Amino acid sequence: VQLQASGGGLVQAGGSLRLSCAASGLTFSTYTMAWFRQAPGKEREFVSRISRSGLITYYSDSVKGRFTVSRDNAKNTTYLQMNSLNPDDTAVYYCAADKTTFVTTPRTAVDYWGQGTLVTVSS
Repeated sequence: VQLQASGGGLVQAGGSLRLSCAASGLTFSTYTMAWFRQAPGKEREFVSRISRSGLITYYSDSVKGRFTVSRDNAKNTTYLQMNSLNPDDTAVYYCAADKTTFVTTPRTAVDYWGQGTLVTVSS
């Protein structure tokens, strides 16, 4: 199983980025997908989850209203659109695949992790 995250970079505060996570080696449509992030010196934290169909989404309070998660099962890809970025969003962002159907949970126990992509927000 491979989860390849991309789209990170340097952006000014108030700007936007869209992360992508391309999955292979698994039946993508049978996995809940999630995004997490880890800031320097901090623990990895939950960002967002999306159901297998894409109809149910869940966000941490810190990103709700600014970030939007989506998926394209035909392309085996999930996305994280990040708007109104601020320096506190600076982190390595990870995508993950989870067999659970329980979407509205911030749990960090998942089946597969992808490599991270760095997002840096300058003030």
